[in-house]
Amino acid sequence: MRDNNEVSVPGTAQNNHNQPISNGIRSIWHQLIISRTGSFGAVLVLVVVLIAIAAPLLTSHDPAAVSPLNRLKPPVWLEGGTAEYWLGTDNLGRDMWSRIVYGARVSLIVGMGAVIVSGILGAILGLISGFYGKWLDALIMRVGDAFMAIPTILFMLVVMAIVGPGMTTLILVIGVTNWVPFTRVVRSEVLSIKERDFVFAARSIGAKNGRLIIKHILPNILSSFIVICGMNVGTTIIMEASLSFLGLGIKPPDVSWGGMLSDGRQYVATSWWVAAFPGLAITFTVLGVIFLGDWLRDVLDPRTESTHK
Repeated sequence: MRDNNEVSVPGTAQNNHNQPISNGIRSIWHQLIISRTGSFGAVLVLVVVLIAIAAPLLTSHDPAAVSPLNRLKPPVWLEGGTAEYWLGTDNLGRDMWSRIVYGARVSLIVGMGAVIVSGILGAILGLISGFYGKWLDALIMRVGDAFMAIPTILFMLVVMAIVGPGMTTLILVIGVTNWVPFTRVVRSEVLSIKERDFVFAARSIGAKNGRLIIKHILPNILSSFIVICGMNVGTTIIMEASLSFLGLGIKPPDVSWGGMLSDGRQYVATSWWVAAFPGLAITFTVLGVIFLGDWLRDVLDPRTESTHK
């Protein structure tokens, strides 16, 4: 029975509800600050994201504009370089800086888009496999094993050659190819969680399978799912660059770092900047994603805590 002298303070319940969220955010921020690899990765990723968003503000050159009179100009700090093309130009006279900037957009869109496709497909199959088990589990796992046995790049090359290049096609192909790791992580978590007492308690009071999955299973696999998503963005960026390098990814006038590498490979000995700058862009972006993903894994899944600080 409620005490008659008890006084209800408006807003207290809401403040108490928000306080753990606020404390959690502060704790995550503090862990990011004290982690050298996490901070480094976050800075790299943030720089790439900001460059991609602000691309039109960062350059006045059209990344697809050809200028034969200005072909293979060196960066501004080398002899023959000009401030107009401060990272130089490629074999067609296109501004390297503007192509790097706009290429960041393509890499992030393809990377995030493919992970979303892989994540949705892998999560659905992992939930079905782990929750229902039996022949469904065996079927999904055997199909996954078959997918893993096929060389990934070869499979994507064949599909892209049949379907044709394009950003949407590339996102779907990479996404469908990369679903198996997501399925295995989700399945493993579901197999563990569905045997816990709170799931049995919910089932004993009449909770249906759909409610069990949505209310009890999904919230408890979310942290592991976020980790696997974050750590796969770098993989998808490399896959996109590989396909574009081989001529089956992003096509002009869209700009891809992999396509830039392909254009510049024959000029490495004489005009190194044509291949070096897109290569560095891929390297630093993927390193940033890997470092940030490694830190995210340590924070959200302490069972796998690494030694990197």
